[in-house]
Amino acid sequence: MSKKIDLILKNSACVKTQEAELENVYTAKLPAITKNIVKSLENKSSLDHVGFPMVPSNESLVEIVNLMRAIFFPGYFGEQELDRPNVEYYLGGKIIALYKILSQQIAKCRMHDCKDKLKVCSKCTAVGKSEAINFINKIPALREKLSKDCRAAIDGDPAAQSADEVVFCYPGFFAITIYRAAHELYLQDIPLLPRMLTEYAHTLTGCDIHPGAKIGESFFIDHATGVVIGETTEIGNNVKLYQGVTLGALSFPRDKEGNLIRHQKRHPTIENYAVIYSNATILGGDTVIGKNAVIGGNVWVTKSVPANTKVIVNAGEERQIIIKPGDKKTSKK
Repeated sequence: MSKKIDLILKNSACVKTQEAELENVYTAKLPAITKNIVKSLENKSSLDHVGFPMVPSNESLVEIVNLMRAIFFPGYFGEQELDRPNVEYYLGGKIIALYKILSQQIAKCRMHDCKDKLKVCSKCTAVGKSEAINFINKIPALREKLSKDCRAAIDGDPAAQSADEVVFCYPGFFAITIYRAAHELYLQDIPLLPRMLTEYAHTLTGCDIHPGAKIGESFFIDHATGVVIGETTEIGNNVKLYQGVTLGALSFPRDKEGNLIRHQKRHPTIENYAVIYSNATILGGDTVIGKNAVIGGNVWVTKSVPANTKVIVNAGEERQIIIKPGDKKTSKK
């Protein structure tokens, strides 16, 4: 019996030795591969960030989002139970933490965008601090806007039982929350960070809102997944979208050399109280969806729609687009 055990142990040791030798053969190839990768960095088309200031890290991005939500909605997130006597102390700590990390990340974004990228820029550091304070100063107004967005969700969805449910469970509200914060940073002309914030929300919710879009009060996105809102979109107050809605560009104008012309209005305008149902696509910078208009599901719109009208797809084989007057009794002023 002992000889059998000895043989098994010997065979096991032999196998491990062979595995180790094989591992050494392959790992010996890695330095040469590394040199080839480093050499590829010399190409002008190389996608690398070597020799430039660090960009904001994903870990910092997540921390910023968590701190913002803890400040926007005190008592909803975090492990500490809040009451009136300790809320100021709690918020004070969160705001200091947000200021420190936000000022650092804004400075990194400024350095990344600075012409003199190879030097440590003290001006960018100072700008990071001042812009972080500017943003934090806007938080009371942001909380007021988000309160109205939450109310719009409760009023717009019979499944919503409470504000708590909207804050905790609604991906559309999460996407709007991050958009509202990112939009303010966008207005402060902070490079990169606003887009990183909305793309982080995009990965979690499937809802893609560009931070440059202009969105009014009491905005509600039901279900959220697949919604796309382009950079130059303008949305009025009390607008409601369903899943899969695209507010996109009809075309991309180019200059004589074939380069895209940027900073022009490419995306539609949605006026107050409009409702856009699932998988509708609305395209073009000159396209205006009028006040109180209703856009039905799966409709493709590239021309303006008058106020107080409905646009639906005929269920027949021809699938015609039908525009008809809305119900005046339900239209809002």
